[in-house]
Amino acid sequence: MLLPVLAFLVAFVLTYGLTPLVKRLALRTGAVAVPGDRTVHEQPMPHLGGLAMLASFVVTVILLRGWPDRQTLSIIVCGSLAASIGVFDDLRDLSPRTKLLGQILVAALVAGLGVRIEFITNPLTGGMFYLGSWSYVVSVLWVVAVMNVMNLADGLDGLAAGICTIASLAALYVAARTMGAGTVTILIAALAGSAAGFLPHNFNPAKIFMGDTGSMFLGFTLAAISVQGALKQTTTVALLVPIVALGLPITDTLLAIIRRVRAKRSIGGADRGHLHHRLLDLGLSQKKAVLLMWAVTAWLALSAILLSEVGQGLGFVLVICLAALGLVGFVAVVSAGALSSQEKNVPK
Repeated sequence: MLLPVLAFLVAFVLTYGLTPLVKRLALRTGAVAVPGDRTVHEQPMPHLGGLAMLASFVVTVILLRGWPDRQTLSIIVCGSLAASIGVFDDLRDLSPRTKLLGQILVAALVAGLGVRIEFITNPLTGGMFYLGSWSYVVSVLWVVAVMNVMNLADGLDGLAAGICTIASLAALYVAARTMGAGTVTILIAALAGSAAGFLPHNFNPAKIFMGDTGSMFLGFTLAAISVQGALKQTTTVALLVPIVALGLPITDTLLAIIRRVRAKRSIGGADRGHLHHRLLDLGLSQKKAVLLMWAVTAWLALSAILLSEVGQGLGFVLVICLAALGLVGFVAVVSAGALSSQEKNVPK
């Protein structure tokens, strides 16, 4: 099992070394994020950091696995396209509708190339439900959903990269246990190392942002690798591990959709109602807010690992309930605390 560890380390070192070069490129091309009403940074910040993660991921996979097979090549090519959409968004500020259309096209392409969910397993009985013609649609929705979840998680220094690292490490453990040092395991290890290698440059105070370039790449690749893993192990394990591990940003995304629908605003619009904004409203620093959200993600990741160990039946239900209880409790406390803080600051 040394190969996955090597993949993680190689990707980590490559990302760490390439990020300063990408920072120079961003400054030279004017790819700089300017502070705004909904941002928490106070100084202009270079972005495009996702290019370093993309390059290190691709190089690591090719170094350790040689020329990729068809499905792996599909993930690399489409992941590069996803990052390219992010580059355009970082440089030109695409509209939410245009960005969503790009995400759907990339997801449709990778599904059309064969990386798609063919069946769903019942975690309670172990039975299988074949999707048939719905396979394509479900796969596209899955990839687009994870891309947007990761995109919305990129709100504080180091938050998205850390969450992706933790979720990928959970998936890596499960893949290594069930499939050994195969291609899927190497892909996950390379993704985890790529995200982790960016953290020294991105943790508060950040020197560079990953931008939509990075969040789109990380979200797409994590989703696509999970689908590829579903072809080689039970779908429950392959897909539920990232779902549970990403429970915090998924919940935040759902709350954002509900909040914007109730306010009759565009779902793709931005606001300051996310969980990380609420933590800042409670008086936490960026570092403390990120560390707290990492801790919750780690709790969910451990729950995801436990899911893979208990198999199916009652144990599965108990673990899901335990993970959900912790997640709901955290969200409720943060939301109630932020609301109370806002009420105290309202002039009387």
